[in-house]
Amino acid sequence: MPRFALAAVVVVLAVHGLIHLIGTTVYLKLADLQGFTYKTTLVGGRLDVGDAGIRLFGVLWILPALGFMGAAVALAAGWHWWRPVLLVTTLLSLALTSLDWSVAFAGAIVNLVVLVLLGLGPRVVGQVS
Repeated sequence: MPRFALAAVVVVLAVHGLIHLIGTTVYLKLADLQGFTYKTTLVGGRLDVGDAGIRLFGVLWILPALGFMGAAVALAAGWHWWRPVLLVTTLLSLALTSLDWSVAFAGAIVNLVVLVLLGLGPRVVGQVS
């Protein structure tokens, strides 16, 4: 993979990871963010998980944040374990974004693109460590 393409992928993964911290910030009531309101419901308002449930949901958003950033660092460093970490992280992220589709649909779409690229990547651009 050309260096600029590798750098672009690393940046996109790291930014995607950082964006997950919005969920943590909002659902743990750490800050008010414009466009992201605190709520206790998921699945388009059909599932009320209560205050404790939504706080747990907020904590769970930390995991893909760390996973995407870790996979980005591992990919940049050429460490072989970036791919399985990215796969598990993306699946978790897809689950979380699907549960909160109304505000996280763009993240779900990014996750689907990542999954497709993980599947096609070796065929399209060659194997990356």
